[in-house]
Amino acid sequence: MNAQASGPDNPPPLVSERDRDTAVMRLQEAYAEGHLSHEALDQRLHQVLTAKTHSDLMQALASLPVENAATTSTIAAASGRIRRRGAWRVPRILKIESALGRVRLDLSRAVIEHPVIDIEVQLGTGRASITVPRDAIIDIEHLHTGWKGTLYKPRRRPHPGGPTIRISGTMGMGRLRIRHAWR
Repeated sequence: MNAQASGPDNPPPLVSERDRDTAVMRLQEAYAEGHLSHEALDQRLHQVLTAKTHSDLMQALASLPVENAATTSTIAAASGRIRRRGAWRVPRILKIESALGRVRLDLSRAVIEHPVIDIEVQLGTGRASITVPRDAIIDIEHLHTGWKGTLYKPRRRPHPGGPTIRISGTMGMGRLRIRHAWR
């Protein structure tokens, strides 16, 4: 990240909704792990929800323990297949890297312990398919596709209470298909 002076001609960057969501989740995890009292959680949530700049956001997260590295996993293959299905534990952040192969992730029966899951895909050619739980909310705003687009049709009537799955990253010449599980 480049440090830039802020001033009237160069205002500090504003906080995005994604940054705000990530900060709220970090506070909730810290509270659940016993690092914050209920009162401190309320105060810091207010700070996060009213933060205008990244420095405001960082003040609300100050003195929190470093995020648990076990909440991030990377699955990589130069070619071949990447497949996860059944009752597997989904990390908070999942990175998928494949240059030539096929990727199949089935989260319909997976153990999802986090309210927000970030899946970052880095795909060259080949296809990828992600099956999400029926009640999941999907965000593909930060997914950049190259030659082919993404096949995803949002649910007409979303089911409340499911996890939010944010899919980001870049795809070269492959195609990503996202679908909700039937049950």
